[in-house]
Amino acid sequence: MGRIRFGISTWSTPELEKSFYPPEVKSAADRLKYYSSRFSVAEIDSSFHFFPTAHNVELWLENAAAGFVFNVRAFSLLTGHPTSPESLPKSIRDRYNDRIQAKSNIYAHHLPAEAIDELWAVFDLIVNRFHDASKLGAVLFQFPSWFHPEPDNYQYIEDCCRRIKHCHVAVEFRTGSWLAQHKDATLEFLRQRKIALVCVDEPQGFRSSVPPVAEATSDLAIIRFHGRNADTWEKKGIPADERFNYLYTEEELMEWVPRIRHLAVTAEIHVIFKNKHLDFPIRNVTQMQSLLEATKIKD
Repeated sequence: MGRIRFGISTWSTPELEKSFYPPEVKSAADRLKYYSSRFSVAEIDSSFHFFPTAHNVELWLENAAAGFVFNVRAFSLLTGHPTSPESLPKSIRDRYNDRIQAKSNIYAHHLPAEAIDELWAVFDLIVNRFHDASKLGAVLFQFPSWFHPEPDNYQYIEDCCRRIKHCHVAVEFRTGSWLAQHKDATLEFLRQRKIALVCVDEPQGFRSSVPPVAEATSDLAIIRFHGRNADTWEKKGIPADERFNYLYTEEELMEWVPRIRHLAVTAEIHVIFKNKHLDFPIRNVTQMQSLLEATKIKD
């Protein structure tokens, strides 16, 4: 069996500070030390919104326990999402201000190719720092719902892999056609390039819904549990903790136990709970650990 790592998408929120961390754990450094003593992987969600500073990266690496790894989310502009110009590194923002000054959000096509190259170079430096410290799990590219299985998008995924070397690349789709109508082609494409598929559990019945396909397309597989709150899944203008407000039942988690164990035959598995409302992710990830251990003992 491959190693199964457990974690959540955001290890420091006001709610978790109240409910998960002991009263004596007060600083950001101590929270990461405590979290990494309990779990073996975490996502860096903030890197989707802005580039982390070198100082923050070093603090994360210094305070994470031995053997702990981070999955780093790719910056929003690099995955086709609208991005605030304020999220760009200051040097790039100043240099290309004439192209972006009147825009509330920009896309990659608003910047010249050399600016995009600079952004990739900055991101690659960050990723390599985690890699060099042996604390990089994967680089997670989460593509938007308008990123469909078309030739240009297959090519763009290959371009992402070319830009980010010497590490696991993991891809999460946010529109169902990749793993519904084009499932076989998508899985074969990922397998040939050893790109990890991000398996998801999320509300079904929407055009954007990605089916809960459990397939290992490389020696790593990531499973992200978004919750099943259909009422908020596509609701506009709400905070993340409302969108992902869902506490899984034991019966729902049990659906994934045989899938996870099947995946672990050939791959390392990262089980990530992203239902970041109150202490829900901690409660569910701990529950999933117990369920997997219990079924292992029964075999």
